[in-house]
Amino acid sequence: MSEDRTRSLLELLIHVSREVAAALDLRSVLQRLMFASIQHVGGERGSIVVLDDAGKPVDATIVYGKSLHEHTTQQLRDTVERGLAGWVVQRRKPALVPDTSKDDRWLRRADDSAEKSGAKSAICVPLMARDRLVGVLTLVHSVPNAFNEEHLALMQAIADQASVAVLNARLYTESQRTARVMTALAEGAAAINTSLEMPDVWRRILNHTMQALQVETVALALIDHSNRDLVFQAAAGHNSGNIPGRRIPSGQGLAGMVIANGQGLVSPASSLDQHHNEAEKFGGIQTRAIAIAPIQSQGRVIGVLEAINPISGAFDPDALLVMSGLGSLAGTTIQNAQFMERLQKAHTRYRELFEDSVDPILITDWEGRVLETNRHAVTLSGYTPESLRTMSIDQLHEVKWNTTGLNFETLKRNDECNYESALHCQSGGTIPIEVYARRVEVEESDSIQWILRDIKERKELDALRDDMTSMIYHDLRSPLGNITSSLEMMKNIPPEDESFHSMLAIAEHSTARIQRLVDSLLDINRLESGKPIVEQKATNPLTLIEESLRDIEPTANARNQQVKNKNEAGAPLPRIWVDRNMIRRVLVNLLENALKFTPAKGHVEIGAQPTDDGFIKFFVRDDGPGISPENAERIFDKFTRIHGKDKPSGLGIGLAFCRLAVRGHGGEIWVESDTGKGSTFFLTLPIAN
Repeated sequence: MSEDRTRSLLELLIHVSREVAAALDLRSVLQRLMFASIQHVGGERGSIVVLDDAGKPVDATIVYGKSLHEHTTQQLRDTVERGLAGWVVQRRKPALVPDTSKDDRWLRRADDSAEKSGAKSAICVPLMARDRLVGVLTLVHSVPNAFNEEHLALMQAIADQASVAVLNARLYTESQRTARVMTALAEGAAAINTSLEMPDVWRRILNHTMQALQVETVALALIDHSNRDLVFQAAAGHNSGNIPGRRIPSGQGLAGMVIANGQGLVSPASSLDQHHNEAEKFGGIQTRAIAIAPIQSQGRVIGVLEAINPISGAFDPDALLVMSGLGSLAGTTIQNAQFMERLQKAHTRYRELFEDSVDPILITDWEGRVLETNRHAVTLSGYTPESLRTMSIDQLHEVKWNTTGLNFETLKRNDECNYESALHCQSGGTIPIEVYARRVEVEESDSIQWILRDIKERKELDALRDDMTSMIYHDLRSPLGNITSSLEMMKNIPPEDESFHSMLAIAEHSTARIQRLVDSLLDINRLESGKPIVEQKATNPLTLIEESLRDIEPTANARNQQVKNKNEAGAPLPRIWVDRNMIRRVLVNLLENALKFTPAKGHVEIGAQPTDDGFIKFFVRDDGPGISPENAERIFDKFTRIHGKDKPSGLGIGLAFCRLAVRGHGGEIWVESDTGKGSTFFLTLPIAN
């Protein structure tokens, strides 16, 4: 190369370097480089595509003559994936195409046909900076063979000289973009997180989105978890008044795409008609462009944030990034506000339940000092709320430390406890109470809740029942023994007529019933006091059934009722480990109950079968009126009698005795019944080892 030629090349490169170095904005650098290349190398049009570190196009400048040409993201993608620029990007080598009609590397376009501009010549060179491919530069001339190797070398020299400047401008633009995004998000976080009141949270999210993106209208919608529809909760800006309350059916429209993919989108007016659902077309708003970002919380999409019609006409390249960041901030804040709203509702509900509870309730700290009290605690104790808050729980009643644990250790393990005690009233008297204590959290404070249930009426009733039981014990047992002895003696006296033994049998049967009643009362007393069952032995369950049936036979015959033994012709059963007399009385009680509630000429069944867990399960079934669900458990309580069509008879201790006796043997007893469909009583007893 001649000295003049070298000097000219150096001057050119210095000029290009000054041109591109005079600006930091990426677009300005690309435009200056493009115009300088066309001016000094030749050509009628050209393009520069800038690539990121992953090789994806991030920006470009396209020049036709002296005019800049608008481009789309799809055009950039086509440029670097196919055609001559794609070939250069893949091989990182410059390319000279003297005649585009004869080179397969050239991507044919509509204007390459003969009736348009026809064949062309082209140069394409890579922009390399520090071994990094930062872009590709292409020049096109409308005349074939207009470019040669000298043009290619000159173009490569210009590209090498400008590559570092392009890289620096790209990095600067990226840093500016990141700074803008971070600033917008930081300002958004500061603005959005100022309040946890839901309407205020929505207003702040919308206002900041509108300011950050400079749009006419913004809207916020959340997913309705009952049907997955999207419901708009709030909106701001131009004609936004009719947006709140609108619904987009699940999975439909652009918003449905965003929710399904979990990624935001920007859609210009040209592509809105493809996916824009009718529900998304808000009345009074002519949508020219829209950006939608998912509102995410804890890894799931809970709604969308929409920005409609940027004031500048088109969304900034950073718009979606800002929107997505605001969506994440909004999701966290909305969820926190929802948690706060639920917490406030729960707190209000707790206070209402606390004050309106029918039982007196006190809240104490772990030292036992009273912190809160409801109205019923004040009424029952007679103290004022202020007086109660100066007292400790052990001043109000005798704490059973063996139940609560010393220093409330049992409650600290989150175990509940209950016991009976007496409340010391302000008047100086006492009231019997049942105490329920448990660990609770009240207004973020670890506390103890004490429910003091007034059991004065129950205690009085228990005393009355105990008096009645005592009367039965002492007033009936002695004469009953005399009657039993007399009847036994009468068996040895020769009968004077035929009715003698019949009358004797009736007397024996009646006496046996009274004897069972007294024995049951005595057993209830022993079992309730915790005394064990000692007279247990291996017993044939079928024998117990047969003996029980003989005991109730006169009653069944008198009412013309049929009692069937379901095991009468069945296989033998394993022996059970029981107090024979006590369990026989249990079966007789159940059979007599069944007969009492079964209509005349009705049917009663009794049977037993082994279970898989080492028990024999007995059943007694009747076709009487049945037992309502609310009474199914209550009937086993002592002195409880269920009212039917007829006035109930008896003391109401039969089923109470049955439950105590069966549980004393380690078994269970229960009833299955529907009103009007009869009842079946079940009980289980252990098989003898």
